[in-house]
Amino acid sequence: MRAHLLNGATADRYRRSVTEGVERVANRLATTERPFTGITPDALAPVVAAVDLDQPLGDASAALDELESVYLRDAVYFHHPRYLAHLNCPVVIPAVLGEAVLSAVNSSLDTWDQSAGGTLIERRLIDWTARRIGLGASADGVFTSGGTQSNLQALLFAREEAKAEDPGKLRVFASECSHFSVQKSATLLGLGPNAVVSIPCDRDKRMRTVALAAELARCRAEGLTPMAVVATAGTTDFGSIDPLPEIAALCAQYGTWMHVDAAYGCGLLASLTRRALLDGIEHADSVTVDYHKSFFQPVSSSAVLVRDAATLRHATYHADYLNPRRTVEERIPNQVDKSLQTTRRFDALKLWMTLRVMGADGVGRLFDEVCDLAAEGWQLLAADPRYDVVVAPQLSTLVFRYIPEHITSPTEIDRANLHARKALFASGEAVVAGTVVDGRQYLKFTLLNPETSVRDIAAVLDLISGHAEQYLGENLVHAS
Repeated sequence: MRAHLLNGATADRYRRSVTEGVERVANRLATTERPFTGITPDALAPVVAAVDLDQPLGDASAALDELESVYLRDAVYFHHPRYLAHLNCPVVIPAVLGEAVLSAVNSSLDTWDQSAGGTLIERRLIDWTARRIGLGASADGVFTSGGTQSNLQALLFAREEAKAEDPGKLRVFASECSHFSVQKSATLLGLGPNAVVSIPCDRDKRMRTVALAAELARCRAEGLTPMAVVATAGTTDFGSIDPLPEIAALCAQYGTWMHVDAAYGCGLLASLTRRALLDGIEHADSVTVDYHKSFFQPVSSSAVLVRDAATLRHATYHADYLNPRRTVEERIPNQVDKSLQTTRRFDALKLWMTLRVMGADGVGRLFDEVCDLAAEGWQLLAADPRYDVVVAPQLSTLVFRYIPEHITSPTEIDRANLHARKALFASGEAVVAGTVVDGRQYLKFTLLNPETSVRDIAAVLDLISGHAEQYLGENLVHAS
């Protein structure tokens, strides 16, 4: 069994095994003709269940053969230009190279004596990101598992900085289009079910600052404490960016922590043409960034950044076996002092390799391409009588609804849109997302692949229309 341990004696075996795995994946990427096979859970589950995990195959080639049938054949491939669903990006090769290196070396980014150079690389990338945001010389942060953890950690800092005697009186303000993790974080932090105040959005799906001002004033008048305002720079459904300068001014007026959830919109930090959309983010007390959304990084690669490094102390706990208090005096850089996690992957290496090979401008050009594509897609939808499109995109998301020519029942139209999405997924020809707007079912394109073209968008719209029309036609036949 020692022959399977990765070390100096097994380096050649490691090289052969990984090379074979890479060849298999490369072949899949080169020959995949659609983003999904359309397989159902009921069809795939027995295949996976039939694998006897107590009977090892003993050979990497055999395991890769088996992997074809339980995973690779039916995986959803985000690199395909007709994957248009969620905030999943195709990944850049330098980041995948970094993933291969970090997995093999297996550094843990909790303490210096487990990571050394990895610690310094992560810190350098945090400084780089903080400068791009404009947080100032006292800024700091740490990599996280994703936007949900980043938002949780930011709101933890906000709660502690509020210094409230009664946590039940703390309130968090977020737009009605904000990410669900804000509500989840409030629950995990023990703030109570009414802690998150939902602020309505305007027709562009941006937080209404007039409504925010009114809610902040009401909060104070009722003897409550406005703990934090969460501004979103790139909502999940619409890609909309809240008015950051106005929100910053209100936070300053009320002495309220300003958190910017830029999990999606962080790609603008590298944009060559759209950076101004983030104006005002430099006033934030904390910021969430997800490099694995708009920096084209493999999951996971996220970070939370703070204006004042001292606030990271709220995540600091000392263990004698790991990061004893004396290490602070000895100026030993232990990243666990900043993190909610202990053992943690060296995910920063992926971004490091990307910047060293492509540069920030290279990343920015890719993100600008998908934003340009969304603008073209919006024009296509706006001119198509079959569809109602909700809002012109600020980033790369389009939310729309199929509207049949002769049917006016909103419920039937809802069912037609739901059916079209499911039928399209089952066909494997394309993958699109769905959401609810004003109680009605809508479809969503999240465009994060520069290889996707306007022709792909047009073709998928035709497919959606075809599935919806077939559904409605069959229903009319049955009804008559």
